[in-house]
Amino acid sequence: MAVFSPGQTVVYPAQGVGIIKSIETQELAGVSAEFYTVHILSTGINVLVPVKSAVNAGLRNLCSQEEARKTLDNLKDYQSAQVHAGQNWNRRQREYTERLKEGKLETVGGVLKELILISSRKELSFGEKRLLEQAMSLVAGELACVLNKDEEEIKETINSFYSDLFPSPAEE
Repeated sequence: MAVFSPGQTVVYPAQGVGIIKSIETQELAGVSAEFYTVHILSTGINVLVPVKSAVNAGLRNLCSQEEARKTLDNLKDYQSAQVHAGQNWNRRQREYTERLKEGKLETVGGVLKELILISSRKELSFGEKRLLEQAMSLVAGELACVLNKDEEEIKETINSFYSDLFPSPAEE
């Protein structure tokens, strides 16, 4: 039984905000199954998600406006954040990747905050930069939909929270 319906805006972990385009039945290895076709807004790709396991796979509704505002407040309050910049990067990357796959906005926001704070202390590696961009895209995409704002505006707002941590080009 389908939990989501065509036209509904949803979030798919590590992919971002998407719209359910259809529910279709397909046959794989002789077994017939229903799939949601989810059009991911940020990339334009379509993802097939089995209806039976969609919720277990992390497909979910957008957060509430209250959750969105709470996420922004949490991102803004970085003074008390615990960041383990000295930890082995491979271990951190695995942890961050798992947290992004979890798909909860609060969790993805935590990854974003930690990576921004680490970047204020040291140059990020290529992999860290990629994870930072992914986390920013996931958070900003959902917040933009929920708060009815432009995604770039949300990114600028988030970056402004940390502006005092980074010297302006004139100060360098």
